[in-house]
Amino acid sequence: MKSLKHRTAGSLKWNLVDRLAGQVLYAVTGIVLARMLSPDDFGLVGAALVFQAFASLLVDSGFSYALLQRQRPTRLDYSTVLWFNMALSVVLYAILFVAAPLIADWFRHDDRLVPVARVLFLSIILNAATIVQTNRLMKAMDVRRVALSNALGIALGGAVGIVLAVAGHGVWAIVWQTLANAAIRAVVLWTTTRWRPLRRFSWASLRSFFGLGSRMMLTSFLNTVFLNIYSFFIGNRVGLGALGYYTQSDKWSKMGISSLSQTLTSSFVPALSAVQDDPERYRRLCSKMTRFTAYVLFPAMIWLAVAAKPIFHGLFGTKWDPSILLFQILLLRGISVVLTSLSTNFLLAAGHGGAIVRLEIVRDVLSLGALVATFPYMALSTSDDPVQGLAVMLWAQLAASAVSWAVTVWVMLRNTGLSAAAHLRDLAPYLALTALTVPLMYLAGGLFVNPWLIMTAEAAVALAVYLGINALFGSQVQKDVFSYLRKGLSGSRS
Repeated sequence: MKSLKHRTAGSLKWNLVDRLAGQVLYAVTGIVLARMLSPDDFGLVGAALVFQAFASLLVDSGFSYALLQRQRPTRLDYSTVLWFNMALSVVLYAILFVAAPLIADWFRHDDRLVPVARVLFLSIILNAATIVQTNRLMKAMDVRRVALSNALGIALGGAVGIVLAVAGHGVWAIVWQTLANAAIRAVVLWTTTRWRPLRRFSWASLRSFFGLGSRMMLTSFLNTVFLNIYSFFIGNRVGLGALGYYTQSDKWSKMGISSLSQTLTSSFVPALSAVQDDPERYRRLCSKMTRFTAYVLFPAMIWLAVAAKPIFHGLFGTKWDPSILLFQILLLRGISVVLTSLSTNFLLAAGHGGAIVRLEIVRDVLSLGALVATFPYMALSTSDDPVQGLAVMLWAQLAASAVSWAVTVWVMLRNTGLSAAAHLRDLAPYLALTALTVPLMYLAGGLFVNPWLIMTAEAAVALAVYLGINALFGSQVQKDVFSYLRKGLSGSRS
């Protein structure tokens, strides 16, 4: 049997493959649709997705976290959670179907939203069918099939969306793309795995998950509130056009932020849970995971923020220029979001669900305070800047997120026995090195006018400096990353 180290490395590798492949496929589809559809089309879908996010959260109810944290879940445990997920998804779809006209009334009485929402919400049921199958594979650190299902879903769903956009179906291109993606993922997961649920449901099993599961659901619920509350108020106060600009910036920034957070959770929590009874090994593994996160996170987010303007101009022309500054702010905010998620994972793996809930409440109070303070300015705009007020709101959210991260780290250190000095030493070198590349990127990009040449020059300089200095100082994380990549390539050839 493979060691925990090798299984974690394999899981991490396939998670990264999954995320990178998904992002490439998702980006290709997103670029085509962004060029062909209007901000209003994206605003309509963004409005419906606010409610879908809450429904999907309630369907899961935090039990997927509890399954990941439990060392040896049984077949009955998995079956019970699956039947619960499916039943609740049907109930919630029925409620949202009836409530669709009320949703449209909130977003300035836009009746176009009613049929869009009723069809789009079917994906709640389809996604519910994949939760346990995905969880089982993640728990076993068998991520390959998850990656396959995600890639096929995004690719074929994207093809459906592009065909419909070309045919002039507007917002329905995004709706049917979403449904096709969810349906294909479900079919692939159920046809490529042998596991089937028992025809049994155990209240005792469900209750055994309720402690950690309910705390994680409350945490996720509060987090989802403050991830989607912006769209909720933007659509009502500013309009669906501005919401379209915001959803585009949010979508493209989340491609990196969510991927990193999900990769860390699915790869790190099972590994940390396996050593939760060995404090010294747990601390060493946390330190290594922190260094890996910093090595990837700081350059990914900061480099994308620096290159935002040539990226948007190269991919979309000037159509989505109002989204650029919003995109940059969201990327910077994403740094603290991912680092907060990392510390939360350390607490989750050690079984500190109560601390996680309390931290989420603190984060949400800070976020709500920032939202209330900037709410009067949300509708500010000029002829040159239709999202001026949204930028003010996001700067305040960035500040609140940074404070939230500091509080989360403090609680994590107190509950896990990790050293504050060691934690900062794990993060600081990669932040400092990334900061060093920023002025060099601007100098390199300033030599060109074409956005593609600017992007190429900035990326080449940043990578050369970052990888070169890490190699010069013998970065163990970089050695491990390249070692895993070499093994992965050699394994794929054999």
